[in-house]
Amino acid sequence: METAMGRAEVNGTRLRYALSGSGEPLVFIHGFTLDLRMWDAQMEAFTRNYQVLRYDVRGFGESAPPTEEGHSHTDDLKALLDLLGIESAHIVGLSMGGQIAVDFVLDYPDAVRSLTLVDAGLGGYRWSQEFASMFGELERLARESGIEARMKYWLGCRLFAPSMEQPDVAQQLREMVTNCPTWHLHKSARRREVPAIERLGDIAKPVLIIVGELDMQDFHAIAAKLRQEIPGARRVVLPGVGHMSNMEDPAAFNQVVMDFLAGL
Repeated sequence: METAMGRAEVNGTRLRYALSGSGEPLVFIHGFTLDLRMWDAQMEAFTRNYQVLRYDVRGFGESAPPTEEGHSHTDDLKALLDLLGIESAHIVGLSMGGQIAVDFVLDYPDAVRSLTLVDAGLGGYRWSQEFASMFGELERLARESGIEARMKYWLGCRLFAPSMEQPDVAQQLREMVTNCPTWHLHKSARRREVPAIERLGDIAKPVLIIVGELDMQDFHAIAAKLRQEIPGARRVVLPGVGHMSNMEDPAAFNQVVMDFLAGL
């Protein structure tokens, strides 16, 4: 499998990306504090039939940090697709990546063929006190402590408990979190005038919702909301996995997504 790695100067920033395979375009968007490597276990399966694009979201991995001017993750992705000559693509996003995917289809519906939302976040969702406290502590550590303390706390949270029970997955997560800068914890993307949670009924694309059986209740609540509000959306609960379902059980994850795409 040949992979083209690049640095794209787009939308006033620099994004690292990887492009491999051939066929209909398929974009993978990573989760918070992670990077494009979290999709390694999907590459062999999907590059057989798809042109697969992965990239580091602005402020993560090896992409450039945010600036004081504010930014839009959806505009970044659209500019990257335009640069690569991709008019429309299937979009797969996990957690933060799922939230970006929902925002993207609302901003650029013609650029989306389908959505797969995996343990997704959602703009405008009111997080539980447990989750908000967990995230607040991470932000405090990012400001006041070093990488080691931040990584130990974050990967020790209940969010990653199922993942950390698998040594190989745990090591991959450590490597990505260690490589994650902290700029994004202080400079967030521009807020949307109307949050996505209020516009889910406007989505008119095929949508698959995946949530790990062992994931935190917030993500089950978001999955239920997405299923309820997006016309025709289908929800699948993957058994025995948590938040990082694509890494914890790649075979099951890959099969569900491939079946969905093949049936479009």
